[in-house]
Amino acid sequence: MARKIRLRPWQKRALDRLEATDPPDFLAVATPGAGKTTFALCAAVRDLARNPGRRLVVVAPTSHLKVQWADAAARFGLHLEPRWSPSGGRLPADVHGIVTTYQQVASNPDALRPLAARSMVVLDEIHHAGDERAWGESVRRAFEVAPRRLALSGTPFRSDTLAIPFVRYVGDEAVPDFEYGYADALADGRIVRPVYFPRINGFMEWIAPDGSAQAAAFDDPLDRARAAQRLRTALSLEGDWLPTVLVQANERLQALRRTHPEAGGLVIAADQDHAHGIAELLRVRCGVRATVAVSDDPLSSSRIARFAASTDPWIVAVRMVSEGVDIPRLRVGVYATTTTTELFFRQAVGRLVRWTPGVPRQKAYLFIPDDVRLRTYATQIADARRHSLRRHERDGEEPADEAALDELRHEDDRAEQLSMFTALSAVVTGEDTSSVFEADDATLDRLDRLDAAEAEGDGDAALELDLPPLPGTAGRTTAGAGADGRDPRREREELRERNARLVRDIVWATGLAHAQVNGRLNRLVGVRRVDEATVEQLRRRAQQAERWLASV
Repeated sequence: MARKIRLRPWQKRALDRLEATDPPDFLAVATPGAGKTTFALCAAVRDLARNPGRRLVVVAPTSHLKVQWADAAARFGLHLEPRWSPSGGRLPADVHGIVTTYQQVASNPDALRPLAARSMVVLDEIHHAGDERAWGESVRRAFEVAPRRLALSGTPFRSDTLAIPFVRYVGDEAVPDFEYGYADALADGRIVRPVYFPRINGFMEWIAPDGSAQAAAFDDPLDRARAAQRLRTALSLEGDWLPTVLVQANERLQALRRTHPEAGGLVIAADQDHAHGIAELLRVRCGVRATVAVSDDPLSSSRIARFAASTDPWIVAVRMVSEGVDIPRLRVGVYATTTTTELFFRQAVGRLVRWTPGVPRQKAYLFIPDDVRLRTYATQIADARRHSLRRHERDGEEPADEAALDELRHEDDRAEQLSMFTALSAVVTGEDTSSVFEADDATLDRLDRLDAAEAEGDGDAALELDLPPLPGTAGRTTAGAGADGRDPRREREELRERNARLVRDIVWATGLAHAQVNGRLNRLVGVRRVDEATVEQLRRRAQQAERWLASV
């Protein structure tokens, strides 16, 4: 029997457009929090249903997101293997596909070509394929043979010297086949929150790399190099600017937690030492403990998952809480990094926008230095918000297209780290709210009414769509939750661990080598190696091992 999935109107429009296109490539750009994963998995189920024997390959930016994609796919009856590696042999017959990362693709693109040739490929946050030249070339090499490629992005992006594969450009602008912006999502309601940007001014003093003494406020015009130095000074742990902003942000968060008790805050730090220093400032100045997630820590993904499921107030991250990381309870952010590209800024905003049903007055706040670059990016997003709010006040008026700003290249300060640069002092001199906290209570009331109507089943924002049953992969039984409702991926992991324990016990009891024991058990269930076994074959293999052990 066909299953049903509830889609937002934009997801149904995007799906219709995807299925009406003939070219193998389709780029969908949708604002963070809009539901790109649901759209892509719905498209994948329909594609695999129409093409028996076809597999699915998902490429994600990080290892953390591989597991998130696999979990989301399981809810659609799709069994994706996030632990795949080029040395793992053939995919088990009851697996629909794999989830990998751009970095893994770059390590061995030729290993993926045979699988890609008979797969639909989903390239999540495709702009990461331009992070390094080798990544883009590897993605093209691995997936140019795929019959269908669906590229996703939550951020409008430009080409630089590293053009992104499978993306169509006009000039140096990436041209999406479907686009759903923040203003559209805010106007539709119950998809994203209105985000506000408290812009904090300050007066900074520092010693420049050439040894000269410098002093400036954020509203003083400076060249790019000195503007970068000013920002570094403001974000210094030794100054007073950053602690003052953290206190203000924590006060805002505590006020929100009175009506949204599990609301959380995110500080985006510059590097690992900076992140731990910020956590200490939050402890000393605000009396709260913060989770720290940095890329060098192998436990960061589990820390993020625990924070997402908790009611803890703060997480401090360095490039870890990025695209696709779903922590809907984040309501307050502090932009405390020296990275000033528009792309990164939009990614930061995207962490705060996800709508939480049942929570009233869902404003979110990102506290930012009043740096001209960040101010410009925030103004553009705020203008989109205000435009979407006006949209309901003017009958039938469509919002004008707002071209993305030219991305300013990130000023790389690493060369200065061993120079004479020294932050001397930084103090807050004011907070600009003139264009941030405009009265929009009527709009917030409207969003609350729509949320209540949806909860009562009266909302009209979601559409029900039949999902066709998945055919057996490679002509065999389809993956999906079993009769007991268990996730086949997790059951597979448990069975592999069980088989490994039994093999160790047999080796100890018989004195045979591991290869001899594994070889005999594999022959008994008809597989070449454990990595290629289906869940059923793993179950029978464990039973054979238990019988063998009992007979010893």
